[in-house]
Amino acid sequence: MIRKALWLSATSAFLTLFTIGAHGQDRVVNVFNWSDYIDSSIIDDFTKETGIKVVYDTFDSNEILETKLLAGGSGYDVVVPSGNFLARQIQAGVFQKLDKSKLPNISNMWDTVLERTAKYDPGNEYSINYMWGTVGIGYNIKKVQAALGTDKIDSWDAFFNPESLAKLKDCGVYVLDSPADIIPAALKYLGLDPNSTSPDDIAKAEETLLKIRPYIRKFHSSEYINALANGDICLAVGWSGDVFQARNRAVEAKQGVEIGYAVPKEGAQMWFDQMAIPADAPHVAEALEFLNYMMKPEVIAKSSNYVLYANGNKASQQFIDKAVLEDPAIYPDAATLEKLYTVQPYDPKTQRLITRTWTKIVTGQ
Repeated sequence: MIRKALWLSATSAFLTLFTIGAHGQDRVVNVFNWSDYIDSSIIDDFTKETGIKVVYDTFDSNEILETKLLAGGSGYDVVVPSGNFLARQIQAGVFQKLDKSKLPNISNMWDTVLERTAKYDPGNEYSINYMWGTVGIGYNIKKVQAALGTDKIDSWDAFFNPESLAKLKDCGVYVLDSPADIIPAALKYLGLDPNSTSPDDIAKAEETLLKIRPYIRKFHSSEYINALANGDICLAVGWSGDVFQARNRAVEAKQGVEIGYAVPKEGAQMWFDQMAIPADAPHVAEALEFLNYMMKPEVIAKSSNYVLYANGNKASQQFIDKAVLEDPAIYPDAATLEKLYTVQPYDPKTQRLITRTWTKIVTGQ
């Protein structure tokens, strides 16, 4: 009997260890983030520290992410929508409130950013800021000098004025495939409210964009990075950090390509990408561990140093490269911040109008 009891005890111990081991192997977090938007060593380090495997997928438009979220059953545990999309998605019930008792590192977040993101997520109950930046103009300094006679762009006029853009057609112009970024910029250029939902105002933005459509080579939300870096194009309307990545790649390639970035003097959009957990996330505990890890100051600083975007974590600034932290195009000064606007989510009726308008602009019909 004693031998049998020992055997059962040993078997039970083995089964317990096996179960724990299997459970450990099963720990996973499925992340859906923007393309080219994290230092991959962060993912490796997270797995080493926690034992949680990261399945990391990427997208390059808010519309792609929103389609998956609204359909339900995406299987993702952490997603990264932009603020104006997040607001609409919260109303649609696609996210769960964050259990902040499981997020001790939330104390590292920056009040200045929290105040602005609360516009999309009141009380910041559903999301945490990952990165923020501006929508502006990236350009090849030498090619712009040759085409326009100036080596510095400081106005939306270089893009929205057909006479200016026509001169850049041959050297190549790319534009974000993102109506939520480009239509408000057109409204701002026209002296209108970038948050206007007036059909007349949106028609004016459409008319302005259709006039320059013949001079735009491509609408894409990530290909402009390499196109700028390689000297394949001379101008891109894009996200600030992407343009800085292009600038750095151009420097590394040593092919004589020099990239500039402009926050136009008329004003530009300040956007926020927010980490959130879908309501039907299959691995909520692991998602919370991932979010808490990303809020470690040295971790999110590594991400900012890689992607060249500002983040909403105040404590991280001591770990951010001096060249990044002191670059006013990444961390804008007070005067520039005054000129930055945020974009509110569209109501369903306006969203349908925007979608139809954007289809006309992209197809040129």
